[in-house]
Amino acid sequence: MVDEHLKELLLRTDLQESLKDSKIDSSKLSPFQQILLIADGTLTNLLEVFLNEPIGIVKLSEEIVSITTDILPLEIKVGTQVMKRQILLQGKISRRNWLYADSIIVLERVEKKFREKLIKSHTPIGKLWREYKTETFKEITTYDREPAGKFSDYFDIKREDKLLSRTYRVFSNRQLVMMITEKFPESYFV
Repeated sequence: MVDEHLKELLLRTDLQESLKDSKIDSSKLSPFQQILLIADGTLTNLLEVFLNEPIGIVKLSEEIVSITTDILPLEIKVGTQVMKRQILLQGKISRRNWLYADSIIVLERVEKKFREKLIKSHTPIGKLWREYKTETFKEITTYDREPAGKFSDYFDIKREDKLLSRTYRVFSNRQLVMMITEKFPESYFV
């Protein structure tokens, strides 16, 4: 049986290894901030449990476009049709914005019913994956710590306050289907 202290040390080492090329010092993060950055499950469920309130989305923008430059992380070429989407995860009771996310979704690689529901509903992607029993694998590509800048208004923080973020690629049926960047204020979840 693994000693608890050893288990903690291993987890910290994994986290530090994951964050080694970023601007984030994992020793300064709360346990929940660490979970939000490295979890490969859906953040909506984690937030609902942690905050004790249902979470919904506010769509800031959503458009279907043909890309004008190759997007190498998604392995797609000029002319591929994608959905670009920007949303906020917001508490349904508090009406507080907890997380910002932007996504690029390769439409030809997603099931038609899933795609239609994504466009028509205000359901977070993670809940749609569960509803459609979509198998996914998430590969985190980058972590960042940056000034809030233009995102500050969404969270009622100062422009110079810091955001923590992660970007990951989502695979389904061994295909790259989307790339998502999620950001939240460093002052949240401490």
